[in-house]
Amino acid sequence: MRLLLTHGFFLNEDLKEQEIMRPYPPLGLLYLCAYLRKRGFDVDVYDSTWGSRTELEGLLESGERGWLGIYGNLLTRGSVLSIIERARAAGWRVIVGGPEPANYAEEYLAGGAEYIVPGEGEVVLEQLLSGDAAPDGVIYRDACGKIVRTPPAGLIPDLDSLPWPARDQADIPRYLKAWRERHGKGSVSLITARGCPFHCRWCSHSTFGQTHRRRSFTAVADEVEWIVNRYQPEMVWYADDVFTIHRGWTLSFAHEMKERGLRVPFECITRADRLDESVADALASLGCFRVWLGSESGSQRILDSMKRGVKVEQVQKAVGLVQDRGIEAGMFLMWGYEGEQIEDIEATVQHVKTCRPNVFLTTVAYPIKGTPYYEEVQSKLVRLGDFRSSTDRNIQVRGRRSRSFYRHADDLLRGAMQSPEDDARVADARRGLMETREEVEA
Repeated sequence: MRLLLTHGFFLNEDLKEQEIMRPYPPLGLLYLCAYLRKRGFDVDVYDSTWGSRTELEGLLESGERGWLGIYGNLLTRGSVLSIIERARAAGWRVIVGGPEPANYAEEYLAGGAEYIVPGEGEVVLEQLLSGDAAPDGVIYRDACGKIVRTPPAGLIPDLDSLPWPARDQADIPRYLKAWRERHGKGSVSLITARGCPFHCRWCSHSTFGQTHRRRSFTAVADEVEWIVNRYQPEMVWYADDVFTIHRGWTLSFAHEMKERGLRVPFECITRADRLDESVADALASLGCFRVWLGSESGSQRILDSMKRGVKVEQVQKAVGLVQDRGIEAGMFLMWGYEGEQIEDIEATVQHVKTCRPNVFLTTVAYPIKGTPYYEEVQSKLVRLGDFRSSTDRNIQVRGRRSRSFYRHADDLLRGAMQSPEDDARVADARRGLMETREEVEA
């Protein structure tokens, strides 16, 4: 039976993403497509990034019906539910996967999904398409209407056994063109591993659990070489949760790429405790131009509460290690984690001033269902809007400080990075913090 895969993100509907313009194709769906095609199934991908809702709906309402598989996350909830509705009305059977649907199984099943795949999808989809009505690794309603969760499916132990993503199903030249027009260089994404074994309380592990499986460094080098020869990108994006998680692998990969004469500029994400001088040297030799670090806070008390497993000093050292080798350091920072006080914000400001990263991004913590952080604050959560029109980002934590308070925190951080301590901008931001510290949400 035919399978059509899609993901429900339409770039033409998202003004913010149009401004950022750093799109990448849906690697997960391309992996599923390649795997199932190799096993003889009729599979296509509708990459909605460059498509339109009208075009997808027309596709669903014409031609042969079959299975529709939709990747969903917290940002595409409303879009995915709308697609499910249209697909079921047109006679499709619907499977949903990705990091969110399993956390809201009742809502997605009520919305028309026949199956939810909460974990790795390749083997589960193969079994569903082969006629197994209740394989391991699915959530569905039985004949009595009861929600059934079958035992977790096993994870694929050897990632090298998987075919590369079916990039022929995505318009890679169009992605490159968008990047080049906005940023002057085109980028192609790939992964070297699946999963993250660390225990950060706010981070979702709903797809792969707290596991880590790595492709061989030779297999990754083969794919990079093919990408360079096929698409000629100016850079690549290693879309791993923690690129340098394994020191020996990183050093071996750097050596393999050097032997092949490959040095492709790239950026990646890692952790401060996964960097040392040898790893930083390897990143430089590979062509890394930016490393993103999850710093989150400059308060050790908050980091320990998050179970980040790193020390403030490790982050500061890691920034120095990469910058000393000409690699930019990017930092992710998070305001508003449970228990944060003004002194923790001040510690974060001082921490960033000490690090002097090349770029940093801030967000206000939001609880994702299924995480320990969500469970911790669940009794204080207030959903704004109905389920379909909202996301977990719209959930407020009763008693948390107001949005204006965190805007002042952003102003203080940026002012402190750009101005002397006694500058008026810094003083105004600090005053704003103090004046809004009693304002709370909900």
